[in-house]
Order: sequence, then C-alpha cells, then structure tokens
Amino acid sequence: MSSQTLISVIIPIYNGSPWINQCFNSILQQQITPDVNLEVCVCNDASQDDTKQLLNYWHTVFQQSSIKLKVIDNESGTPYGVLVGYAKNKAISISEGTYLCFQDVDDIMMPNRISEQYEKAKILPQDTIIGCQFKRIPENSTNRYTEWANSLPKEKLHIQIYTSHGPTVIMPTWFCHRKVFNNVGGFSEGGKGTPEDLIFFYKHLDLGGKVFRVDQCLLTYTYHLNAATFSVQESTIWKLRLQRLELNVLSNWEKFTIWNAGKQGRRFYHSLSVQHQKKVIAMCDVDVKKVGKAYIPFDPHTRESGTPVDIVHFKDASPPFVVCVKINLTNGEFEKNLLSLHLTENIDYVLFS
Repeated sequence: MSSQTLISVIIPIYNGSPWINQCFNSILQQQITPDVNLEVCVCNDASQDDTKQLLNYWHTVFQQSSIKLKVIDNESGTPYGVLVGYAKNKAISISEGTYLCFQDVDDIMMPNRISEQYEKAKILPQDTIIGCQFKRIPENSTNRYTEWANSLPKEKLHIQIYTSHGPTVIMPTWFCHRKVFNNVGGFSEGGKGTPEDLIFFYKHLDLGGKVFRVDQCLLTYTYHLNAATFSVQESTIWKLRLQRLELNVLSNWEKFTIWNAGKQGRRFYHSLSVQHQKKVIAMCDVDVKKVGKAYIPFDPHTRESGTPVDIVHFKDASPPFVVCVKINLTNGEFEKNLLSLHLTENIDYVLFS
C-alpha cells in the first residue's frame, strides 16, 4: 500500500439523489493500475432528499472494491451552495490524495478518465491543471461552447481566457496535484452566484500555473437548468473578466482599438474604467453604415456626452485590438479578416466576447 499513489475524487453534493448512482458507478468502473488507489471525498451540503441514505449504501459498495468513501456533512440545515466553493473546500479538507480529481455529481466519468489524466500528471509539472475533452447530454446542447472547449489549440489554453463564461478547461474535468489547490489557497466562498472556478483559474494563472488538456473524451457533462452554473449572472462573469483584462493587459498598453462598433464593442467601452477609456483611439468594423462615422458615448447618469470615438475599417485600424466579436458566428468571415492582418494573439490582440 505504501507504494501506491492515492487519488482523491472530489464531489460536492446538494440534493444529488437523481445522479449519485450513475456518477458513483462510473468511479467504480475506473480502469486503474495497481500502483493507484482511490478515495471518494464528498461534502453533503445539507441535502434534503435521500442523498444521505444513498451515501450510506455506497460506502459499503466502495468498501468492497477497496475504495474509501469519506463524507463530511453540512448539518446546519441550510446549504452553503456547491457553486461558491464551500463544498469543494470541505471535501478537499477530508482528502489525503496526492492528486485531486474533480467531479460533479451529475456528470459521468469514462472508464479511462483517471488513468489517462494520471499518466499525464506524472510527466507534467506539478503546477498544472489537467482537463480533457467532454461530451454533453442531452446531445446538441451548447454545441458552440462544447466545440470551442474541445478544439481550442493547447497553446491557447492560457491565452484565450476572456471568451467564455468559464475556464478554457471546464471545472468538472480538472485533475491536478494537491499543490495546485494549496498554492491558490482554495476556492472562493464569496456567496451565491460567485464563479468560483473562474476565480480559481485566474489566480492559478497569475501564480504562473499551467494548463493542459487530454485530447480524449473522458467525461459526460450533463446540461440541465438545475445546474449550479445557472445561478451565476452573465454580468458577474463580464465584470470578473474585465477586471483581469484591465489589470493584466490594458494596463500595459498605451493605446488600443476596439474591434466592433456595434452593441458588444460599445458595451465594452462603457464598462472600461475612465483611465482605459482614454486609451481607446478608435473602433473598427466592416459595416459600411458605421465606418467613417464616430461613436459618441453618452453617460445616462450625468446626461453628458463623452469624447467621440472614430469608427474605421478594420484594414485601416491600428493594433493592439480588444476584439469584441464572437468567434465562429460569421461563416469564417471574421476569422479570415483577422488572419489577413498577420497578428499575434495575446500581443497584437486579445479576444473578449
């Protein structure tokens, strides 16, 4: 036993009875080698269904396969919320594994998930978050997001970090050395609606942490309206991404152009601090109805108009750019236009959409 590597599967649960059996079965069916031992660490966050009874049942089932099931209960009667990080932190607090494998109770591991990610973890630096490709159920739910997350080039996993509502490798696929969690200091417990995964991911990157994706589908990711993700407002994600962009990118630029003179570009301009609004030298677009005119910002609070911002054709615009155009929505026209300028992402432009 002393020569085995312990991997802790971390599962936060609130009213998980519809999914516990399929989730735990997928853990039971993991194809692990003799040098690996598993434990399953659960925080039962004041569930009001029969989660507790199911956990008692699975304690015996796992024990028969030499897998230890550890459970810590929030017995206050009031759930603190799995999304805000409380339950993840609590589950990790009772874990002992060298590696942490994150799993949502409504998702299903493929039989080779842990073995594939563990093999990569052994050869990658210990400060690496390792994700994987996934499939959604029901099929055809969030197609664009799934395709983007599964196909984003690996060299862009730490670059294209302002284009989605979450990290470039989704939280339920994370596998990492315990040092990653310790270095970041745990998940935010900031309250309901806090995007704790994105906050953790940004801090991980700020500390020099690395990101890797195993290019195999190792997880079935369930899409349903009761998922905790839906409690996070889009405006909260926008604000978090903007704050990091201003701190880590725009503060190093003397001036820049906003690529998109439409709704998203204007929203971005108004979201900027005054300091960074002053750095905007133009907006660029392809719409002939906009090019050659100017956007005049208007502050509804002061009822005053701001300094006009010229709108130019993208071919006449000066980098660096903050690109406020959603990718893969124009039949490749936007991507072709961007490619024609021979720019380098993260130096000459940043995608923010």
